[in-house]
This record gives sequence, C-alpha cells and structure tokens, in this order.
Amino acid sequence: MTAQSAGLPGSPQGPKHVALIMDGNGRWAQQRGLPRAMGHREGVQALKRTVQGAPALGIRCLTVFGFSTENWSRPAEEVADLMGLVRAYVSSDLNRLEREGVRIKILGRRTGLPADIAAIVDRAEAQTAHNDRFLLQVAFNYGGRADIVDAAQRHLDRVLAGEATGPLDEAALGAGLSTAGAPPVDLIVRTSGEQRLSNFLLWEAAYAEMVFQNILWPDYGPAALSDAVEQYLNRDRRFGGVTPQSALATG
Repeated sequence: MTAQSAGLPGSPQGPKHVALIMDGNGRWAQQRGLPRAMGHREGVQALKRTVQGAPALGIRCLTVFGFSTENWSRPAEEVADLMGLVRAYVSSDLNRLEREGVRIKILGRRTGLPADIAAIVDRAEAQTAHNDRFLLQVAFNYGGRADIVDAAQRHLDRVLAGEATGPLDEAALGAGLSTAGAPPVDLIVRTSGEQRLSNFLLWEAAYAEMVFQNILWPDYGPAALSDAVEQYLNRDRRFGGVTPQSALATG
C-alpha cells in the first residue's frame, strides 16, 4: 500500500472514522490453554497498538466495542476482570493519550456502572476534552438498540419540556445518539471471522463499509488495520444511488 492510497495524513481518500468490533479474546486464550482473562488482557495490548497506529493511516476517529449491554450476562468473574482492565488501562494510558492529543468519549449508558468505573469514565472524558487531534470512542455498557431508544426518549423529554416541537425526524434522533458530533462511520471492522454487527452502531452502520477479518483480536495491530483500510479503498460506495462512488473519492 502506498502512502497516497493508504490515506496518510494530507491524503483525503482513506476512511476517517473506523469502528472496531474487537472479537476473539476468549478463543485466543482457549487455543493456548489459558484462562479467558488472559485473552482480555492481551486484547488491551492490541487496542493500545491499534490506537497508536491508526493516525498514520489517516484515521481521525476510532470507535471500539468494549463492553455491551448484553455482556453483563457473562460469568461474574469475567465481568469483574473486564472492569479491572478498564481501571488498569485508564491508569496506565490516560496521561499518555492526553499528551498525544487524543480525546476520549465513552458511548453507552452510565446507569448501572460500578461507582468507581463511572468516575473513571468521567475523568477520562474531562481530562482529554480539550484534545482534537484524534477521537477515541469507547462503547461501554453500550447497545445499538438501547442507544436508539435513549435518543428517542431524549427527544420526547424535550418535547414534554417544551424545548422541541414537531415529529421526530432523522436529524433529531441522530442528535440524541451517544455518537452525536462524531464524523460518519466509514468502515466497520470485525475480527475473529464472525460476520455480524452484534448490536453495534446499528444506526451509524447504514452506509458504512464492512470488513470481516479472520484474525483474533489479541493478535491485532496496525498491519491488520492497514489491510482493512486497503479493502475499504477497493470498494464502490453508492450510498443508495446507482452510480458507484469509489471509496478513494468519498473517504
């Protein structure tokens, strides 16, 4: 891949907003005879590598699926370990991310989170709110259906409070989503070979390109992300029309 085709800084062609479904931690650990917790820990290292490598591919926003509203049904020990990884990641990397110009935004419901996790989420957002070089959105306690319902409820609350009038339209609903203000999603990538969205960014996925990679998340990094970008660049994007628009011209 050339610098121009990869959408490196200064090149307008590549995807600016990439969303990642980070799948395969458990299978990675199982293949090695390790507990699932080890797969999640290695998955955090993969996330660090990927976030660091994304800007060189021209990506300006990365949205990652960290913990879904359905993940609470997992064994209590695994949920506790995932929460522990959130604490460790923020503790070890928040100051570095702030220095590097990364703004952190957490998508999803705050209600139901452990008090210390809610405080960590608030601190990560507040500490990086002034940054504009790169946007890292972490979907945590997030579900696409729940986010759409919450957006509709926010609009209804505004109508009842006399702050909004008229029927709910796409613009009003979009403004109520937790992703409001972020650039449109160009590319959704899922690792591990599975080919489904699993309730991730259902509204935002309307015209996003999708790439499914047969690589387990703990093995992920900039090279795999570059391959996904290369696949994106070879797509014809129609956006509901007839005439194809090359991703090279629309990214």
